[in-house]
Formats: sequence, C-alpha cells, structure tokens
Amino acid sequence: MIRILGTGMAGFGAAYRLRQEGFEDEITMYDKNSYFGGHTASFETDDGFIFDDGPHISFTDDERLQKLLAENIDHEYETLKATVNNYWRGHWIKHPAQCNLHGLPSDLIVKVIEDFIEAKHKTNGNIKNYKEWLYAKFGKKFAETFPMVYGKKYHTVEAENMDIDWLGPRLYQPELEEVLKGALEPSTPDVHYVDKFRYPTNHGFVHYLEKFKQLADIKLDHKVTSIEAQKRLIHFDNGKTVEYDEVISSIPLPEMITKIIEDVPNDVLEAGEKLACTSCIMVNIGIDNNDFTEAVWSYFYDTDIIFTRLSFPHLMSPNNVPPGCGSIQAEIYFSDKYRPVDRKLEDCVEPVIADLKRCGLIKEEDKILHKSTLFTKYANVIFDLDRQEALKIVHGYLDDIGIRYCGRYGDWGYQWTDQAFKSGEEAAQGMLDLAKY
Repeated sequence: MIRILGTGMAGFGAAYRLRQEGFEDEITMYDKNSYFGGHTASFETDDGFIFDDGPHISFTDDERLQKLLAENIDHEYETLKATVNNYWRGHWIKHPAQCNLHGLPSDLIVKVIEDFIEAKHKTNGNIKNYKEWLYAKFGKKFAETFPMVYGKKYHTVEAENMDIDWLGPRLYQPELEEVLKGALEPSTPDVHYVDKFRYPTNHGFVHYLEKFKQLADIKLDHKVTSIEAQKRLIHFDNGKTVEYDEVISSIPLPEMITKIIEDVPNDVLEAGEKLACTSCIMVNIGIDNNDFTEAVWSYFYDTDIIFTRLSFPHLMSPNNVPPGCGSIQAEIYFSDKYRPVDRKLEDCVEPVIADLKRCGLIKEEDKILHKSTLFTKYANVIFDLDRQEALKIVHGYLDDIGIRYCGRYGDWGYQWTDQAFKSGEEAAQGMLDLAKY
C-alpha cells in the first residue's frame, strides 16, 4: 500500500516511476482539493478565461521529459519565445535590466557603471548573504535600485537575511562590455536563462497532467489531518483512515511537522516553525483587448505599485481567452514570518486595476470583462538564513520515521516543473532502492 500525498507534478512524478516498476495496483493518491493538480492547477471561468495557479511554463531541456509531457497532450502545445521586461518609474526595460540600461536617467547609468567596475576589481572575501553577493556581482547602485527592491517585494525579506542557494542561473552576470553596450545601444542580444518554452494549446497548464490521472487511484477531497508514523496510519478530515506501507508526500513541510505528524520532538517542531515561505494573492483580469504587451511576463520594481509580477495568459495560448480578448494575472506577495497578509482578496482588485492603468497596460477605453482572485498559502520558499539548518533537522526526522518527501514544498527548494516531476521520481526511486535490500 503506497500512499502519495499530493497530485501535483511531484506526486505524479512518483506515481509514474512506481508504475514503471509494476506497482499500479498498490498506488493511491490523495489531494485535499476537489480538483487534481496541486499548484499545477488551472481554472476556467464561466466567461471563457483560463488562469493557472500562478504562471507556469515548461522550458526543460531534458528530452525525456519534453517527450513525455508532449505525448500527454497529444503534441498540442504552443512554442513561445520568452519575452520578458521590467517596469521602473515609468520606464519599460528589457530583461535583464543589468545589461539593458539604455534610456534610463544618465546619472543613474553613470553611477551603475562606476559601481559595476569598482565591484569587478574588489576582493569580496567570503560572501555570507544575498546582499553581499549582489554588491559583489553588480555594484552597490544597481543592487540597491533593482534586485534588492524587487527581491523584497517578491521574497518579503531583506537581502541581507537571504542566502544564495536559490540563485542558479536566475540572475544573469554580464561582462563590462555587455553593460556598456546595453547602456549605449537600444537593442541587445537575448541572454535570459529561458529562451523558448512550451505551453498546452488547450485547457491551461494542468492539461500536462491529464493523462497521468490513470497512473493511480486518485482520491480528491481528502485533506490529511494527522499521521501516526509508528502505526503507519493516515487520518483525513472526512473521517477516513488508511494504513500504509510507504508514503510519499509533497505536502508543505511546515504543515507536516507542526500540524500533521503526531508526537514530533520539540527540536524538530522548532525547526519546522523556522521554515518560511511566501503566500500569494493573484488578481485575474480579462479585457476586450489583446494588443497591449509583447512580454509574457513583467517584473515591477516600484514599491508603490501593488503587484510584484504580471503574466499574460492570452499570450501563452489563444485558447486561454475568448476570441480577441487579453488577460492579466497580477501577483502580490506576503509571508507569515516577514509580511503578514494585511488585506482581503477582494480589496486587491481595484488597486491592481488602477496600477495597470498607471503603467499603461489597461486604457480607459478598455472594457474589463473579468475580475477574480486566487490565493495560495504556499507560493515560494524563502531562502532566509534560518532555512539550511532547519531543513537539515526536518528532513533528517522524516528520514528517520520513513516519510518520503518531494516537490517544491517537500524538498523545500526552488523547483521548476521538470525539477518537481523528477523530485517525485527520485522519492519513488529511493523507496525502490531500499526494497532491493
């Protein structure tokens, strides 16, 4: 009896690997929601708009996963160029901003370049946090004007209280020649870490998971309330209880440690409470105009603009909107640890619309056809300075009691679609490896 908790990319990654080894009759998947997909979910409105649970794209270079996901949707997908831009004080800046300074105030450009050159010739020693890393890579002026401000909006925490484990290729590090050319010339080469990506033509991003539903017996509306690890029992809020031989979970670690698993030691509880993440209010807007941006997503640095990032679902697939229409999804970030939610979902709609007009993305003559909100308690893991040690304690405890974990919220990392799926496969493989001995 193998129980998989969660029906997102990671959960289905685990089910897929287990099915390859002939465990199809032993797998049951559970989800607290009335729909499958976890954070891969998509929602179709009565008026014909489709919005995902936050922006999702597939840009894996893993040919095996490319093929698998393509086959899942009968090869019906859009291939799109990742056109990305930034908004700062009335300026639209090609992404990444560090090598696209052309058109910004000259005094800012001069100071950014001065600091960039100085940083390149500095000995930085042991870099201890994200702030020090930004100073070392880009110089003080650029760091404090752009990534530190955006980072606070997105992660809700100051740069000096973040580590740098999450960075990977996310912040491009240009050479001086690129910075100079980007300051002098209006057109620059594309250097974003995402070049092209795929998105299902129909039914939103969750459609990638549709055929995976046959991998296991799926039980919806099953929220886990407690796990008795010694007795190998899982209890649900609908009154049902099941036994398990193995359990693989993508449930967020703080939920598992502080609310679900019984008799957790105090040091592990304390560690679980230190794991921080952002929550996100998403405001979805549909309008009768589809020609207002070329970007598939945009970053916003101004602290007086309510949203941190925008994505435009109508550009990912024309079937995400009624004919001739456009759509916008705005993200607003909070966190229990650093910036608690301070408003109701519905109170965000009109401020978002006002700032969309202020940025020129919605005009007064545009007709707003749709307004709705989504909320996710667990959006992005916060890589603060508490994370590494706390995570080591939590994962060690779960290993000891035989609960396997996967996905963004089980691994407690910064995972893209393919990484989440592979994380599920790896959790299943760990179970299979142990069974051999």
